[in-house]
Amino acid sequence: MALIKSISGIRGTIGGKPGEGLSPVDVVKFAAAYGTWLLQQGSNNKVVIGRDGRISGPMVHGLVVNTLNALGIDVIDLGLTTTPTVEMAVPMEGAAGGIILTASHNPKEWNALKLLNEKGEFISGDDGAALLAIAEQESFQFVPVTKLGSTRSTDEYLQKHIDAILTYDLVDVAAIKARGFKVVVDAINSSGAVYVPALLKALGVEEIVVLNEEVNGQFAHNPEPLPEHLNEISTTVVKQKADLGIVVDPDVDRLCFVCEDGSMFGEEYTLVAVADYILSKRKGNTVSNMSSTKALKELTLKHGGQYFPSAVGEVNVVKKMKAENAVIGGEGNGGIIVPDFHYGRDALIGIALFLSHLAHSKKTISGLRKTYPDYFISKNKIELDPTLNVREIFEKIKTKYKAQPINTEDGLKIEFDNDWVHLRTSNTEPIIRIYSESDLESKANNIAHRIIADIKELM
Repeated sequence: MALIKSISGIRGTIGGKPGEGLSPVDVVKFAAAYGTWLLQQGSNNKVVIGRDGRISGPMVHGLVVNTLNALGIDVIDLGLTTTPTVEMAVPMEGAAGGIILTASHNPKEWNALKLLNEKGEFISGDDGAALLAIAEQESFQFVPVTKLGSTRSTDEYLQKHIDAILTYDLVDVAAIKARGFKVVVDAINSSGAVYVPALLKALGVEEIVVLNEEVNGQFAHNPEPLPEHLNEISTTVVKQKADLGIVVDPDVDRLCFVCEDGSMFGEEYTLVAVADYILSKRKGNTVSNMSSTKALKELTLKHGGQYFPSAVGEVNVVKKMKAENAVIGGEGNGGIIVPDFHYGRDALIGIALFLSHLAHSKKTISGLRKTYPDYFISKNKIELDPTLNVREIFEKIKTKYKAQPINTEDGLKIEFDNDWVHLRTSNTEPIIRIYSESDLESKANNIAHRIIADIKELM
């Protein structure tokens, strides 16, 4: 069992003893802490709630809604929805904050409370620390029966989200419709089964094949959209003679594409392609986290802008984007953030912008991919023993490679000429992530394996 408290929210496996997994006791405690913290901000007592299609979703949802009501908080309940939809609904409703019940790419055993401020953006590290202190001290005050909060359910935000996309100035519905794309969607038995086909139809896509479309939380494969998990859609795209495949994660904030020949466009290149399209229309700067491909930096410089790296984590990317006035940003895991749309990873606006770019390019999707450099990122991880001193291990690796350029802003990033490796503990799982990039897949793998061997030796 696992319970993780980080800038990505309160995340854990369902069941077990309180404090060891995401038990009902923990759900109530952290929902109460969030509600208490929110009321201390003093803006209002409205909170937007939504969930993905996980098995535990209805159970966790009921606990959270009723806990907030018990604090005197009024809930606007979006029901089954997406993370970016909740992010957009918070300011639209004038709410004090929002909670998305989703563990993103984690397997079905997991769930989480992802916490938003009044702007519909993830709460800061300082706010998160204050919230955790409230939870630790259990300093909640529930209201008497005459002051209980209310709950209003609404299903309007699917259409509101789509309408906002259709009116975004760089989304070219006419061009998309004219191309007559045939699209295969892997909806991974969650919210994407509802939202992605609805968006595609609104964009004028008439031929849509949906895989894993039953929203039951019984994920047909590992829900992280990595190539090794996408054999079904790869085969189906070729078999259906489709123009492309679209893959989202359970809460629809990560996005990747499959080419017409069944090959992967590459989740790292989702952001690169969308950035290319946006930078061709408006000049400006870009941001991605330091575990993302250097192709974005090269593309940005080519378009006359500046590139800035951030620490991993959406809240860190957003903070850097605001500081550097970026016109596009995100993460190499297929997370697109379009700041004048909203400051959150949003696969839906990403789909619309990517299809606009593809339509204008007059190329096949594999032809579009060939216009970008071929860099390879080797993504690896090591399971963590809770007793392990990760900081000490990182210090020893830093000493071993002290002759190389090193960045310690987020874990440890080491540069080797034109290659790099990034080591960091995950915000969402008890693991060390080891990402490395090179112009050859074998070189990227070799760099990663060398560092993994170093870590295992030190362990």
